[in-house]
Amino acid sequence: MKLSDFRDLDFQNAGNWPQGVKMTFCVLLFLVICLLGWYFQIRGQQEDLEGKQKQESSLKQDFSIKQAKAVNLEALRQQLEEMKDMLRQMLLQLPSRTEMPELLVDISQTALSSGIENDLFQPGAEQIKEFYAEKPITLRMVGSYHQFGAFISGVASLPRVVILTMHDVSLRPQPTQATAAGAKPALMNGPLALEGTVKTYRYVDDDEQAANAPPAVPPRPGAAPPPKPAAGGHGGMQ
Repeated sequence: MKLSDFRDLDFQNAGNWPQGVKMTFCVLLFLVICLLGWYFQIRGQQEDLEGKQKQESSLKQDFSIKQAKAVNLEALRQQLEEMKDMLRQMLLQLPSRTEMPELLVDISQTALSSGIENDLFQPGAEQIKEFYAEKPITLRMVGSYHQFGAFISGVASLPRVVILTMHDVSLRPQPTQATAAGAKPALMNGPLALEGTVKTYRYVDDDEQAANAPPAVPPRPGAAPPPKPAAGGHGGMQ
């Protein structure tokens, strides 16, 4: 087969082409068909295959993580129940609703017995949270450093667990005649003024939680009714 065989080709009479030319054109046509087939068919399938392989790897990793959690599920449930029991026991150590007024009196009396002057001791409105209630107290007390230490120690020794958190509380030396004359205030022995807001807490029992729970949202008109339990089943939460 010579180069001149390709120069004088008659495309309207391809049947009379030399045998070598026919074979060459068949090979070229086959390669073009393969290239077009790969570009329009196989290329997209290869990209899909790579995407599926990456998805498979991600799903295997997720499966391994979830399988490890499923293996320890019972132990985690038991641990959760133990933590709930511990929380219940800790909440029961807080004062109840009926004990709160007496507790406020005890706190005030503890301050007085420590030698602290209660210029202001004003309980505010109670705020009920999910399983506890907080009672803000606006106060202004005047006493020495050691008197405040005795007050804190006395509150800690009350029969019920008393939690006091401070909010916007300041502790400053109380002006006296000596400091007014220019003397430096003595932080350890001089009078101190503590003012601001503290909060104390009590636990909320189940009945009170139910009473303060938000009302159930009624179903929208036209909404499907909730499914009925199967015969022989028992409702409720575990």
